[in-house]
Amino acid sequence: MSPGKITEVYVDGASRGNPGESGIGVLIIRPDESRKEIRKYIGRGTNNEAEYKALITALGHLLAEQISEAKIHTDSQLVASQMKGLWKVKDPKLRILHSEAKRLASSLAALEIEYVPRENNVEADALANEAIDRYFND
Repeated sequence: MSPGKITEVYVDGASRGNPGESGIGVLIIRPDESRKEIRKYIGRGTNNEAEYKALITALGHLLAEQISEAKIHTDSQLVASQMKGLWKVKDPKLRILHSEAKRLASSLAALEIEYVPRENNVEADALANEAIDRYFND
């Protein structure tokens, strides 16, 4: 990846119950420090489904904005490990989401997906939870 041209992306999915009401949060920070926040209520689902949907949303946005190089940070060890091919995708619903994420990821020139501890992903977590809160409070 080219130094100084990397877009940093933080993704998180939240589920209140497992399955339960779910939301996603995506924070995109471009090399010029401009920021884009995405929060979206996604209905009922598991936490892992929400994590994948957050990743898919981020990848779709990167492609729509013609961003070709990115580093994605997720606090889902499952998603990071499955996307890197370290862990098998056994759940049928996750297989579909994983396949979509891999398809989108293959369209980027350079992509790194990194597992980070939850405390390093607080902004994306807050966006995901805001999405759920807003849906039920609007």
